[in-house]
Amino acid sequence: MADWVLHVDLDQFIAAVEVLRDPSLRGRPVVVGGNGDPTERAVVATASYEAREFGVRSGMPLRTAARKLPDAVFLPADHALYEAASADVMAVLRSFPVVVEVMGWDEAFVGASVDDPVALARSVQAAVLAGTGLHCSVGIGDNKLRAKIATGFGKPAGVFELTRANWVEVMGHRPTSALWGIGAKTERKLRELGIATVTDLAAASADELAARFGPRMGPYYRTLALGAGDTVVSATPWVVKSRSHERTFQQDLAAPEDIRREVVALAHRVALDVAAEGRPAVRVGVKVRFAPFFTNVRAMKLPAPTSSAAELAAAALVVLERFELSRPVRLLGVRAEFSDGGVEPRGPSSTYH
Repeated sequence: MADWVLHVDLDQFIAAVEVLRDPSLRGRPVVVGGNGDPTERAVVATASYEAREFGVRSGMPLRTAARKLPDAVFLPADHALYEAASADVMAVLRSFPVVVEVMGWDEAFVGASVDDPVALARSVQAAVLAGTGLHCSVGIGDNKLRAKIATGFGKPAGVFELTRANWVEVMGHRPTSALWGIGAKTERKLRELGIATVTDLAAASADELAARFGPRMGPYYRTLALGAGDTVVSATPWVVKSRSHERTFQQDLAAPEDIRREVVALAHRVALDVAAEGRPAVRVGVKVRFAPFFTNVRAMKLPAPTSSAAELAAAALVVLERFELSRPVRLLGVRAEFSDGGVEPRGPSSTYH
């Protein structure tokens, strides 16, 4: 038997759960986000495949989605419903003799020692569908990176295997953004160095990459291009790394005193979550989205760990001073990070929700 990593990713998870709740939505373009009102300022949390065919994507303003697809069904997000559906899926995965590492509502890594990982993947798909009514795609790899990337080739409801044996054939000619953990900005910076494809990045100088991206991230990007990754799947329960709240304003904020007041209010909401978590925060971050849609984030380490609302609010205001508030503000967010909340270079960076 060989050790394999499977990445199980639920297809259009939130939209699919909404269809299960209301079967009349099946086959219709469904967009979930905010309060479900496309005239309000909010962004798309997810879109059904039918909506994606018209260019509707996660993170897109609801108003833009409505312009692209005015006949879509717009629904408010129901976190409790999605959490319950996710728990049911993870219970199905744990019914197999495997190790399950939950990565979020809609995805998990599965570690297994089997002779036929494709057969296992098909069995997992069938069990999830029978037990929850949800479809999933499964990526098979010899490490987490390859399994995660493989899932994208299997969507929707398919299975794809990506290992050392076919890595160069499948990935070598693709742009660097095809790698898990490299986004559009990093891709653009790599192109400035003459690095356009995964093969280019794999052959790049580690020293040159370190000079451009830093001694940690530069060489790490090269390891991604080589297909190297973690092979250990752990069932250790996921621990919350941060707590955050954000607010989109239906009317832009322009007065600095109004912006500061909202940041303080958000910090106090975050402080309630920090206190409930029972762990003091060590960093505070502030997110500002300027009109029309430019977003920036700043953060600072706290002088000492704290759960105090007053101290978190004061720190948030210090961070806010690092922004040039010369444009109207349409969204504000405040995040408190815990001592184990550092971001490691293992995949896409986290964002506020």
